[in-house]
Amino acid sequence: MKLQVPESAKVSPAEEVAELERRREQLDTEIAQLEAEVEELEHHIDMLHEYNDIKDIGQSLLGRIAAVRGTTTRDLYSQFDLELDD
Repeated sequence: MKLQVPESAKVSPAEEVAELERRREQLDTEIAQLEAEVEELEHHIDMLHEYNDIKDIGQSLLGRIAAVRGTTTRDLYSQFDLELDD
């Protein structure tokens, strides 16, 4: 990445190094923030997987209860005050 400086402005090597170091620090901060966001996203994905696993187990149990009672899982939803949309 070339430092963009107008031709009319002469920049000393020390100033250019300082600017590049400032830019590097800025990019390092940005990278750290993005890494933290990725970590948080991965945590949310893991939690969703766990939720779905638990929900599947619940659905299976409702199916077994419905079979034992000779009814439908839909009827059990209302008996247990569950939302069909969940």
